[in-house]
Amino acid sequence: MESVIHKRGPAAFIPALPTLWPSMLFSRGQASQPFPFDASLVYFSYFARNSVWFATKMLELEGNEVLVPAYHHGVEIEALVDAGAMPRFYRVGPRWNVDLGDVERKIGPRTRALYLTHYAGFPGPVEEMRDLADRHGLALIEDCALSLLSSDGGRPLGATGDVGIFCLYKTLPVPHGGALVMRARRNFSLPRFSSPPWASTVNLLASSLLQNLEMRSGTVGRWLRRVARKFGRRAADATGMVRIATGTQHFNRDHLDLGMSPTAMRIARAQDCPGIVAARRRNYFYLLGRLRDLSPPLFSELPTGVCPLFYPLAVSNKQEAMQRLAASGIQTVDFWRDFHPACDAAQFPEVAKLRRTLLELPCHQDLGAEQMGRIAAAVREVLLRDKYFSVSRARL
Repeated sequence: MESVIHKRGPAAFIPALPTLWPSMLFSRGQASQPFPFDASLVYFSYFARNSVWFATKMLELEGNEVLVPAYHHGVEIEALVDAGAMPRFYRVGPRWNVDLGDVERKIGPRTRALYLTHYAGFPGPVEEMRDLADRHGLALIEDCALSLLSSDGGRPLGATGDVGIFCLYKTLPVPHGGALVMRARRNFSLPRFSSPPWASTVNLLASSLLQNLEMRSGTVGRWLRRVARKFGRRAADATGMVRIATGTQHFNRDHLDLGMSPTAMRIARAQDCPGIVAARRRNYFYLLGRLRDLSPPLFSELPTGVCPLFYPLAVSNKQEAMQRLAASGIQTVDFWRDFHPACDAAQFPEVAKLRRTLLELPCHQDLGAEQMGRIAAAVREVLLRDKYFSVSRARL
């Protein structure tokens, strides 16, 4: 589960995800597009979770076992189960490291696929999982919902598995969008996707534009956003407008036939993707340098090719830290707090600790030196306070 806390304070707003700038509504597509936009077999839909469902059908996994990581969001497990697959969970260590021995030990006669998640842009052991899959005659599903624009040794994430699954709106300022990439054609026909309700797309675009305004304009933008949201809710109630929200926690089969709107696709294709990667890496390095002395980083370096989705920060009291940062105008995300009910949490203590302690700090492309300085200063204050009280309690 991803739980976002956003409390308004006097400081300018720093959103957890990138926002839509007004000029992007009129931008033209870039001459060249990176993977997965340039893939020969790629299909775009409203949600990435829909791609998980279609991949299950395409790979004929109904009634069979899929080995999935114990560290998961939950909605992807729901999509697998709804499509007829049976998840079995393998161990993930404290630094998002896949236990390849546990994966191989759990391959059984009913196993038909391996599911690998690349966390926050950092590559998982995709070559080793590919080798395991090939040796046992299994399919490999690469979940890159958190890793758009990342690569491993020059090879884009999502290009090694039998299918690659991407979420666009976590990395790009689009209202919705998921992508399903196939390595080879399959004897399976995807449905003809329909355009999503225009009112829903407009609503999501307006919300992102208002967040951008609040980020740039401080108090004035905050007031305008509050007024716009108030009247927007009234208008939606009065007209019965359908809003298909992104970032929700559960899979809904009713949304399977929804595609990306032309507006969302145009915005996505107009993005300066190399610039986005460079900005995210720069911001990540800044936080790494400013915070590593107070909270040991999950990764002490940023490998070449990684486009970080966020900076993972370990804290002792996650909810309190989120609330204190929200009071400073900094939006954070409680990353994957809950296990899917099918997974026995007691079997995976390392994952349980990750869920309790890991907090997502924004490092996206909207943020410049001033905002990153604010984030680092606010986080240091939170961490120093926690450290002080921990020492005080120990002395008592």
